[in-house]
Amino acid sequence: MMSLCLVAAIASGAGPEPQVYALSGPPVVAEKRLPSVLKPYERMKAKVADLALPGAGKPAPPGSFLWQPSYELDYALRGQARPYAPQPGDIVLSTDGSVFWKLMHNLAGTGHPTHSMIVFAYPDGSLGILEGGPHDTLKCRVLEPLPHLFSYEGDGRVWVRRRAVPLTPEQSARLTEFALAADGRQFSIGKLAQQLTPFRARGPVRTAFVGKPRGLDKSGYYCSELIVEACAYAGLIDPCTARPSATYPRDLFMDRSPNPYLNKHLKLAPAWDPPARWTSSEAVPCP
Repeated sequence: MMSLCLVAAIASGAGPEPQVYALSGPPVVAEKRLPSVLKPYERMKAKVADLALPGAGKPAPPGSFLWQPSYELDYALRGQARPYAPQPGDIVLSTDGSVFWKLMHNLAGTGHPTHSMIVFAYPDGSLGILEGGPHDTLKCRVLEPLPHLFSYEGDGRVWVRRRAVPLTPEQSARLTEFALAADGRQFSIGKLAQQLTPFRARGPVRTAFVGKPRGLDKSGYYCSELIVEACAYAGLIDPCTARPSATYPRDLFMDRSPNPYLNKHLKLAPAWDPPARWTSSEAVPCP
């Protein structure tokens, strides 16, 4: 009986209504995607791809200018802008609007700036810049100097402590050796986190005895630690009194520190000029 009914239905054209689709075809079910916060690997790859790595072709700034040097962290552009060309030994510091990093630095007893880097010369004479964990990535990197400064200008403010005394050939060669050897090493998140604990090298008494330079005998560095290690390795500062693991970007900016030991021994002047604000334009923005 069932088969006879089925044959009859087919013969009479009865049966289920055919599906009618739009010209674009059957409906597409959206692919289920994990929130970006649950895909750290992809997010980190995107950050690395956006760095001014050598040969990456990242945009150069329209210009490069320094304003009057001053130990001030405000937004003022002082004096008259003058053209700036990076040179080996220049120390660059920057800051951004990250609430997270501001909080972390405040908990460690410091503040802005939050990034530090140093210019060096490649063996062929071209220039690079070395930074630990640029733009919150997880490696120490050598990058193209002016495109890298330009990328930080978009995030906040950039300053340069220009080298007042040119490096000797030996100093420059040592700085180059350190930068190229440190490229690709880990950004030391563990050491950075340690700055929030009593076990850090920075303390009113501890700094005199711990946190000394170890040169290239380390698998990773945080940003200002990397810069002080580089300067000590190149002989730009006294390796006997340098304390890379106790130094923060603000100490490098101010030439003074709330840490008694660093306040006595860490003086970049007069070998470096005071920090001068860097901009990609000499035009003063309207208030």
